[in-house]
Amino acid sequence: MSFSHLSSENHPTMVDVSDKTPTRRSATAESRVSFPPLVAEALRDVSFRSAKGPVFDTAVIAGVMGAKRTHELIPFCHPLGLESCDIAIDLEEDTAVIRCTVSVHHKTGVEMEALTGASIAALTIYDMCKALSHDIVIGPTRLISKEGGKSDHILKVSI
Repeated sequence: MSFSHLSSENHPTMVDVSDKTPTRRSATAESRVSFPPLVAEALRDVSFRSAKGPVFDTAVIAGVMGAKRTHELIPFCHPLGLESCDIAIDLEEDTAVIRCTVSVHHKTGVEMEALTGASIAALTIYDMCKALSHDIVIGPTRLISKEGGKSDHILKVSI
């Protein structure tokens, strides 16, 4: 087994996708944010807004921005013009479940864009709620599915 981002001389490198054929690629990632009960209760209140604005709406916008700029954050990611990025956030008991699904027609996959979108949304929620408590926990963040390219992947175990 070898790492795709290492050259034959074991130097870090971007994967050469010049000979690949563009196909539809999509991926879904999930991140969870667990809150102390009082913070979750505040978030369930429809009228609640943090001092910085509407928490989940702001997190969706931040997650989309993060997914679009993944190549600026992770050194060997190819710049991609995402064709879609959908972020959904559901509050399940005391945990926000963030799902980020992205797609593109390209020569390389979008797993990192989906993971980045979910992660940035989670970090934004933390930032907007930290005034209420610092006992907020982010994680796990994981790939749920990917389609296109050499192989498809669907998470077999659910948390």
